Amino acid sequence: MENTKLNEMEYINTLSAGATFSQSAKLYKTGDIIDYVSSDELSYSDIVNMTLALNIASEFFDVCATVFVKNNTLTSVALGSTMFDSFGKAVDSNPIDALCGVVAVTKKAEGELVKLLTSQHLIVAPEFSKEAIEHLEASKIKYVTIKTPLNEYKNYLKEEYFSTPFGTIVQDMNKKELDKDSFQVVSKTKPNVEQVEDSIFAWKISKYLRSSAVVVVKDFKTVGISQGMQNSAFEYALNLSCDNAKEAVLAADVPMTVHDLNVAVQNRISLIIQPGVTQDVLRQADKFNVAVITTGISNFSLV
Repeated sequence: MENTKLNEMEYINTLSAGATFSQSAKLYKTGDIIDYVSSDELSYSDIVNMTLALNIASEFFDVCATVFVKNNTLTSVALGSTMFDSFGKAVDSNPIDALCGVVAVTKKAEGELVKLLTSQHLIVAPEFSKEAIEHLEASKIKYVTIKTPLNEYKNYLKEEYFSTPFGTIVQDMNKKELDKDSFQVVSKTKPNVEQVEDSIFAWKISKYLRSSAVVVVKDFKTVGISQGMQNSAFEYALNLSCDNAKEAVLAADVPMTVHDLNVAVQNRISLIIQPGVTQDVLRQADKFNVAVITTGISNFSLV
């Protein structure tokens, strides 16, 4: 954005670096911002990763949810009966990438949970217990308390800015919600309640991912995520899922082919949710008793 525009914004602070160490970066207040307290200075990476993590966590503000993000890439999401249960499921779904990065939780972070973290993590939560804070500070683990209620978080998602040599692009945030009038079961095989709930969970996650998003979910836990791939997105996500794909739900914002459907069948996927479906794919799904839900909503990202 032009310097004249920057001068109109309220300067907050200078970051230690930008996206790379050779880039400088400053933080400005462009409008209303959430109320938060950080235990230490935040970096460019911290802010970017926290934003993605909280975007997704805010979708599940009323339940126990854990979101892991690394290098501005979602690595796992899980819901649980307790915060500790949710955290454990998220780690189990991608234990390697859970070794570092940003983790956002939707309820109070207790001591038993934060003791599983290392100094390579940054944890974001609406509240921390006294025991949790003592451990985090003793272990030099950065933590951020989000004082703005998560159910109000989306009110702070205004516009996205992208500065190019052709001009500055300003676009609205994607706040689209599922519409009961366009959400339809179009297959002969009908899903059960648990499968429908998993499909909504998967869809809410997929709308925050990059192009060609495919999310495989089972029991409110991501077991395979693919994004930004030009081809083989289905195979990649299902390969990550391995045996966890059995009876799982697959959400896709990529046009599904008969080949993709066959790959899903081979991996024993039970339900597919996507914007729409062609008749040849639907016939194949009916042949193998795979449930199909269409949303009528495309979240396919062009980048």
